[in-house]
Amino acid sequence: MTMRTTLPTPPPKPTIRASAPGKLFLLGEYAVLEGAPALLAAVDRRVEVTVDESPTGSWQVSASNLGIRNLVLGTDGALPAGLTDQQRDHLRVFDQVRVAVQAAALQAQALPQRQTPLAITIDSSALSRGGHKLGLGSSAATATGLTVALARALGLTLDRNELFRLAYAAHRSAQNGAGSGGDVAASVHGGLIRYAPGAAVVPLRWPEELCISAVVTGEGTLTTRLVGRVADYAAENPARHRADLDRLKHLAGQAEAALASPADFLRLASDYFAALSQLDAHAQAGIVSERHRELHALARRTGGVFKTSGAGGGDVGLAFSYAGEPTERLAGALARAGAAIVPLGFFAAGLQGGTAS
Repeated sequence: MTMRTTLPTPPPKPTIRASAPGKLFLLGEYAVLEGAPALLAAVDRRVEVTVDESPTGSWQVSASNLGIRNLVLGTDGALPAGLTDQQRDHLRVFDQVRVAVQAAALQAQALPQRQTPLAITIDSSALSRGGHKLGLGSSAATATGLTVALARALGLTLDRNELFRLAYAAHRSAQNGAGSGGDVAASVHGGLIRYAPGAAVVPLRWPEELCISAVVTGEGTLTTRLVGRVADYAAENPARHRADLDRLKHLAGQAEAALASPADFLRLASDYFAALSQLDAHAQAGIVSERHRELHALARRTGGVFKTSGAGGGDVGLAFSYAGEPTERLAGALARAGAAIVPLGFFAAGLQGGTAS
């Protein structure tokens, strides 16, 4: 009589969790696209990513704050046919990260012959306000968190530099080749960093004498649209564009040294806003709005400085002021002007997790 042996079902793999912070450009916007250094701060609004074995036997993805719930994916997690343009746009970063991580795992011979279908959850709601993105780099934080979580799920080990390169390549591809990589670097490293394309990231210390406030200035703007308009301006008037960018690059190069003197930093932030305003006046891109100019004048009257952050447009701006009573005075003036301050913690920890639990 033959005895049939039943092999035990292997236990499900533990959940993999990762979180990555958003960011704000303090100085160096647009100039960083030309190779100049930029100062960026990680903020305490985080994208949360979880990866589990799929309970259905099919790959699936959820991003509830974007209206995507348990979307069944194709083989190896490929996006299915029949998605709306909005759904495809929301999942662009996910898809580029998936492709990049799977290719890297295959190259490293870490990818099994038959991949276990995964259920991926992405929550970027903390980087929005009232359904509108705040311009805190949610797509870069998503790319960072997804890269480390998927790499872990596929058995791929990455050091921090490899992680940055993979996440940045995927994020840049999702943005049609736009972006300096600074937002991904801030998400990976956290804190306050000096970032220049192709150079090592330098961690910095913020002067205790200064405070930063994030101010709502609109309803969010597509970075690629603003950068694209500046690129159009470069094609139409290369000489004037070069002069505008050289002015920004010269100022950006002073940012790290200016941290040693609060007065110098405030002066530099004001000069940078003026140079961005000049670029925008020439490019007609929409980087600096009338509301931005009002807030800049208001901050100046209270001894502080307001400037746009990142691409500009409708995203959050930054108000810099001396700590203590000057910050309270500026906050009161902003409130009376109807400008909401977003409660943010600056210099937050970088990428966390990518481990099983």
